Amino acid sequence: MLVETFLRKQLGLQAHTVTKVEETERYMIVHIDRLGRRLLRCGVCRQRCRKVHSVRKPREWRDLSMRKLPLKLRYRPRRVECPRCGLRVEDFPWADPWARVTTTLSTAVARLARELSWQGTARQYGLNWKSVATIVKRAVAYGLAHRVRPPVHVIGIDEVSRRKGQVYLTVVYDLERRVLLWVGDDRTEEAGKPFFNREMGARRCHTVRVICMDMWAAYANLVKEHAPQAQILFDRFHIVRHLHEAVEEVRRSEMRRLSQKEKVPFKRSRWLLLKNPWNLSNDQKERLSTLVQWNLPIVRAYYLKEAFQLFWLYRQPKRAGDHLEKWMHSAMRSRLEPFKKFVGMLRGHLDGILSWTKHRVSNGAVEGMNNKIKSISHRSFGFRTAENFIAAIYHCCARLPLPVER
Repeated sequence: MLVETFLRKQLGLQAHTVTKVEETERYMIVHIDRLGRRLLRCGVCRQRCRKVHSVRKPREWRDLSMRKLPLKLRYRPRRVECPRCGLRVEDFPWADPWARVTTTLSTAVARLARELSWQGTARQYGLNWKSVATIVKRAVAYGLAHRVRPPVHVIGIDEVSRRKGQVYLTVVYDLERRVLLWVGDDRTEEAGKPFFNREMGARRCHTVRVICMDMWAAYANLVKEHAPQAQILFDRFHIVRHLHEAVEEVRRSEMRRLSQKEKVPFKRSRWLLLKNPWNLSNDQKERLSTLVQWNLPIVRAYYLKEAFQLFWLYRQPKRAGDHLEKWMHSAMRSRLEPFKKFVGMLRGHLDGILSWTKHRVSNGAVEGMNNKIKSISHRSFGFRTAENFIAAIYHCCARLPLPVER
């Protein structure tokens, strides 16, 4: 089989043919021309056109390498007279409109960009970084337009840091299917409205039953406005984090107050006090049993932390509420200011906390997704614009379908 025939079949040419294959020091150039007077297709509607208006200057498209030489396709595009669209450039069966690479190469680049940074992918295929960025953005646009959109019942909303200086992205995750739904720039109410208005729409918003989130007021306001029938559930991970911060604040203040001799037993005790008892080693258990014999605010803070953790075991809202009220009363009488602040936060969000007894849902999957998003940023050494970062997140985390080769 001639190499021209092989390339023609691989490219799927019908109205075109390979006329010559030229080999240079850097590239293998495949010359393509129109086959006889076969009808060409319009580049917009892909309808067959009978008239050719003019022939343009030669253009080149990068393709996958053949052996060690990168492959280039060279062709002089025709402008056709489409009865529907008017005067248009013809459709190319090997590439998308305005693309500088073939569809086959675009698919290969998009697949590798899910595993490597854009710069590493560009090096692998001998392309420019901007070319890879354009390919990924086109793949994301195609995937968002063609992905399956089943009803959503349980979602998680969280923020992830984009760069230093309190700059965040909002991430929305389907907790039932474990798939990324939407990413938005910033974490304000205005930034989150496109998710409910465009991505979900009024009809799909009514199917949402539970929304798990942290205690950021902007997210709660969005849910109350666009999905009032959904139950807000404040994430267990964030509540426990605030509890641990209260314990740590008490420990630090006490360590500053204690004398050098009194500090000795409590040195390197941070994780000893924050760990769950069943995760402690035998040595840590012995050390902890020694520490709790002291009548100090640090010990009171530890006992309050362990008493609060019993809340997560209740399944009846009445008993859970009684336990929480009793615990808050004890915390207010403990004379520990960090715990008084923590109780104030609980009282302001009590309804969303007590819903844990009915819906055992947490944002653990979202936190795992946040770690993956951070790894995307780290392997690329950060992104200068939110647009590129969001495109990379969608491409790697949303399980979007890739463009189909024609």
